[in-house]
Amino acid sequence: MSAEYNFLDLVKTTDECVMMPCVYDCGSALAAQLSGAKAILLSGGELGESLGVLEPMLTTDEVVHAAERICRFSPLPCLVDVGAGYDTPLNAFYTTERFVKAGAKGILLGNEHGDGWNEYNPILKAALKAVEGSDCIVVARWNGLLETEEEMNECVDVLNKSVAEGAHATMACGLCRSTRSTELAKIVAERVEGWKIYPDQNSINGIPDVDNDEIYPMGYKMISYHYMMKVALEAMWRYGIENVKNKNNVASNEVAFPNGIKGHSALKIFPMQELFDLEAQFTGIRREFKVPGTTEGRENG
Repeated sequence: MSAEYNFLDLVKTTDECVMMPCVYDCGSALAAQLSGAKAILLSGGELGESLGVLEPMLTTDEVVHAAERICRFSPLPCLVDVGAGYDTPLNAFYTTERFVKAGAKGILLGNEHGDGWNEYNPILKAALKAVEGSDCIVVARWNGLLETEEEMNECVDVLNKSVAEGAHATMACGLCRSTRSTELAKIVAERVEGWKIYPDQNSINGIPDVDNDEIYPMGYKMISYHYMMKVALEAMWRYGIENVKNKNNVASNEVAFPNGIKGHSALKIFPMQELFDLEAQFTGIRREFKVPGTTEGRENG
């Protein structure tokens, strides 16, 4: 499977700010798809968490492998948050090529080490060269803060230069680190060319730091947000407490997914039958996928 559409088509055909959840594996990508998301972002941070390391510790192969699996599995366009493999322009070129071949529809390219334009520009050029002839876009991301006029000026300067260089969209990462998010988002929108992605929407006391309907007319076509790893860990932790307390797994075993499907594991939710059907094209023998251990009369097994 590959993405059914790309990011440029998505933003052209959508009249609201596209919510783009951060994922880290095929399970989280499937959850995003089932919940109605139209795009996903492979988060370097959450990928690192899932592997028990900090994001800067990830190797290029680890990130590419995750992208390959997710892009092959999910019909949603995937924007890949890249850090590993971008320390030199040549590495950036070959790593971006690998992401394009993996099926990524976008590369989120930040100045990971706080580099200025002179250091960032060659990396950006290499990434843009690598996506030529594909429908994969490059999103230029500025990672610095935006609290002072000097910080804002530097961000605006680098992002505008990136757009002039050929970047398809931009992200000012400092927006999600401020208590003045909407105010600063408007300034960035007024001063930076092209369409934008708002980074990692947050909330305070039940109120989101920005209102999607308010920032969409400013040019923010998409908005990324984290929740996958948090709620997955919370549910595993909560049901784990119940199972240990009850000395059985009834609490977790009886849980139904939002579509009503129950089961001893999550396998019923995954489209495994599609793989069996693919195999049948080669063998001529169709097998029916069944959750291992399932027996008649044990609908939960």
